[in-house]
Amino acid sequence: MAVYVDPLGPCLPNRRWRWNSSCHLFADDVDELHAFAMGIGLKRSWFQDHPRLPHYDLTPGVRARAVRAGAIEVSCREMVKTFMH
Repeated sequence: MAVYVDPLGPCLPNRRWRWNSSCHLFADDVDELHAFAMGIGLKRSWFQDHPRLPHYDLTPGVRARAVRAGAIEVSCREMVKTFMH
């Protein structure tokens, strides 16, 4: 099993999200995703149980932390092809 991050992409800051870019943290298995997320300091309440891609949104700094912790970097194309059924 593995945990993945897609590339940072632009986003519009709002009242709940103040960053200009973000990406997704996702995995083959949701339990593994939660364990990894907790290990890099994410709160379970930040999990987004999207039907096509359960994930956590990451800021640029947290994405770097995830990669250092072993998350595999994938392209947007790979993410869609492999994970979004």
